[in-house]
Amino acid sequence: MASHRGAAAPLPHHPRLRRLLRSPISRCACLLIAFAALLLLSSLRQVARVDLPRPDPPRQVSSEHLWASNGYGYRACVTPTSRYKVPRESDHYMTVRSNGGLNQMRTGICDMVAVARLVNATLVIPQLDKRSFWQDTSTFKDIFDESHFIRALEGDVHVVSDLPESLQSAPRARKHFTSWSGASYYEEMKELWKDQKVVHIPKSDSRLANNGLPIDIQRLRCRCLYKALRFSDLIEDLGKKLVERLRSRGRFIALHLRYEKDMLAFTGCTYGLSDSEANELRIMRERTSHWKMKDINSTEQRSEGNCPLTPKEVGIFLKSMGYPESTWIYLAAGEIYGGDKYISKLRSYFPNLVTKEALATKEELEMFNNHASQVAALDYIISVESDVFVPSHSGNMAKAVEGHRRFLGHRRTITPDRRGLVRLFDLLEKGELIEGPKLSSLVTEMHKYRQGAPRKRYGSLPGSKGRARLRTEESFYENPFPECICLSEKH
Repeated sequence: MASHRGAAAPLPHHPRLRRLLRSPISRCACLLIAFAALLLLSSLRQVARVDLPRPDPPRQVSSEHLWASNGYGYRACVTPTSRYKVPRESDHYMTVRSNGGLNQMRTGICDMVAVARLVNATLVIPQLDKRSFWQDTSTFKDIFDESHFIRALEGDVHVVSDLPESLQSAPRARKHFTSWSGASYYEEMKELWKDQKVVHIPKSDSRLANNGLPIDIQRLRCRCLYKALRFSDLIEDLGKKLVERLRSRGRFIALHLRYEKDMLAFTGCTYGLSDSEANELRIMRERTSHWKMKDINSTEQRSEGNCPLTPKEVGIFLKSMGYPESTWIYLAAGEIYGGDKYISKLRSYFPNLVTKEALATKEELEMFNNHASQVAALDYIISVESDVFVPSHSGNMAKAVEGHRRFLGHRRTITPDRRGLVRLFDLLEKGELIEGPKLSSLVTEMHKYRQGAPRKRYGSLPGSKGRARLRTEESFYENPFPECICLSEKH
């Protein structure tokens, strides 16, 4: 009879084969062969599973690691030593014109307080810069609490609101003090008051050395900046309100995003901009007479780490550091060049991006209209009080905020390694690296020691000579350790 197509063939009726299958040894051998076949099949499947490409698991970073600050047992110490004496009465007066933006003026004013102490002169409340880029007409009293400033410094320097009536029309000597000068230089400068009762100082920034000054002078600089030079009540009150409104949403980063038109023009940084935007910045730089550098290679600037991070680069950086998409970020900045065209690239990484305009009412901000220094003071207060501070470039505000946060207990401040990051960003652009765990590992390792932990100030750069080396030192106000920061058990 013909068999059906596809039916299994019957077992052969061979007597020897039937005897083998009935044997216990043969049955065990068959079972072993079947078990080995199953193991082989399972192993092959596992190999195939391993060989298949799969995404890396997301890198988990603990909340404590992202937000916590550690003062390592250090605290602020600004009390004068036993050698420090109350100043003698002096009929020598020093008038000052502070120059630059808000924080350049703040540190310059405190340098002048220390200089007045060194030369034993009475300091007249400084005039503020009204001719800089911001064209701000604010007076000292508009930004600072003048009466508190005078009272707080009573044991250090005599400070008056104005010259006595008898000296209003008196002739004045005029002196540009040499930048980064030490105590011996100012000992010589006392001679200026031999022939004149009043000496006018037309520039106040960087007039004192960062290092090598008597400890009492260094601590006076700290008492001035962190205690005496308080903002006006209007600024302080609104600044505190904005901090409270931010805190009601959770922990937050204050991002000092230096991407204003003047900043990009001054540094010659045009990466990521259109040709017309780059040309606009070049024209601005050429027409600004007091900017010495005119012909700047943008590519070289960026590769050397001299350019501020772009909004998109900041987004990549913070994400790689482990901050989640839900993180609240306060934008401490002026008007961003290109507006939403570039800010949207940062917002795509962190949608919870807020500005002072979003936090405050129009009525609250109305009094600060056309007063850039007063608005910058609000940014300063919020930046100092933030859970984490991140500057995209190392300007005057970034340095002042970092120093203040160190003074208050080494609050977490992440300073991007711009030169190192540019190399990684270029690999991303070439497709040789992708955003993910590997990039995150590289970025976090790069910034392990750039998060505000206690350390001494950096000295001058290797190879710098003469007075030029002083320019390369880390600013005293960026890191007032060790003169104004001490170990708790020792002080």
